Amino acid sequence: MRVIRWASTLVVAACVFAQTGRVPAPAPEARAREAVGWVLAGEYQKIFDASTPQMKQALPPETWKTKVGPITASLGKLIEYGEPKSEPVTVGTGVLLPAKFAAGDFEFNVIVDNAGLIASFFIRPGTPKSAYTHPAYSKPESFTEREVTVGSDEWKLPGTLTLPKGGMNLAAVVLVHGSGAHDRDESIFPNKPFRDLAEGLASRGIAVLRYEKRNKVHQAKLLTLPHFTPQEETVEDAVRAVALLQTVPEIDPKRIYVLGHSLGGYLLPQILQQTPQVAGGISLAGSTRPLEDLMVEQYEYLVPLQSAGSEEARKQGQKALADVHAGAAAVKAMTAADEKGAVIMNIPRSYWLALKGYNPPALAATLRSRLCILQGERDYQVTMTDFGNWKSALGNRKDIVLKSYPALNHLFEEGVGKSTPAEYFKAGHIAGEVIEDIANWTLAH
Repeated sequence: MRVIRWASTLVVAACVFAQTGRVPAPAPEARAREAVGWVLAGEYQKIFDASTPQMKQALPPETWKTKVGPITASLGKLIEYGEPKSEPVTVGTGVLLPAKFAAGDFEFNVIVDNAGLIASFFIRPGTPKSAYTHPAYSKPESFTEREVTVGSDEWKLPGTLTLPKGGMNLAAVVLVHGSGAHDRDESIFPNKPFRDLAEGLASRGIAVLRYEKRNKVHQAKLLTLPHFTPQEETVEDAVRAVALLQTVPEIDPKRIYVLGHSLGGYLLPQILQQTPQVAGGISLAGSTRPLEDLMVEQYEYLVPLQSAGSEEARKQGQKALADVHAGAAAVKAMTAADEKGAVIMNIPRSYWLALKGYNPPALAATLRSRLCILQGERDYQVTMTDFGNWKSALGNRKDIVLKSYPALNHLFEEGVGKSTPAEYFKAGHIAGEVIEDIANWTLAH
């Protein structure tokens, strides 16, 4: 889901959706690097003074200190900056500045507006450069990979199609990401769950399409949209990916499936509603409840884990909990007339409004699509409560498979005991049992 995952996604943002002229700001790359330097040095008043009014409202100096400071401190020593990249956006210039730290590779996404003010600031893990270790179920000699492009307009995305060698009339699966600005492997520190899925399923004779998520490739441009919803973030590209697979000669157009993980599983019924031609859908840790409720639940789970040890940490944790409860209340009180207001919990109001009343299991129950719903029982981000909701709505249908795995977490990797964000820092692979279950279900139809 689109949530603050304290360890798996490091993001600080204040979004700008106003429409202004395209006048390039002077030396935006230098300005962006200056802003990053202030943040790394803890000079929060300087970045506050150099920010737009919207940023100042969302991130006062104390918030920079308490919420951003611990994140940048965890990166360790700065080793070097990479080559910056920039692109024009409606409000000015978006700059991507890669950097190597002791803790790994990260990327800073900064929007500098036409007046030279900081309009948006993101920190996210960079694409891991470490070598990928193939899981035991992957048989690289049995498949090939082909570079493809999903879409053909200003939102086109690079992707990879993994094809079993020599196969024709193949079943195929489109992979739809969870929350965050993910690459095609859905890389989360050293873990690459979508590459695991692609190689594992292709080794079983199933073609797999994975692609860069729109808010990774076009993040700066998305921030300038006056109306931003899950349709623009996720659903539209999944529909385009299905259309692309229908043109591939080796693939049977009647045997295309959509697999959504986390946010992708939550939005899976919407995707299936817009792709009635597909054979079915697979949900991995797809949530069922309002996004704001999940955010509150996750904070209530994580804050006690991360605020132990000092009085200052306890106070910060209490404030974080109070803030998320207040944000959730604001979301529930929203009406269509409130769409133009400030972002709530770093998410545009248009996004919240688009999800008002959305009930994934209820929508899925109205569709004729076959479904396979899978859930890790140790998952703290999307829990067994959500799995129970899927089961209550769909459990009586013979074309629905529901299965949970006692030892698996949100990434469907094995572990023991209470799941924590620290698990995401350890290299692992999707459990072979999950690959086998998905393959068997797909090939049985």
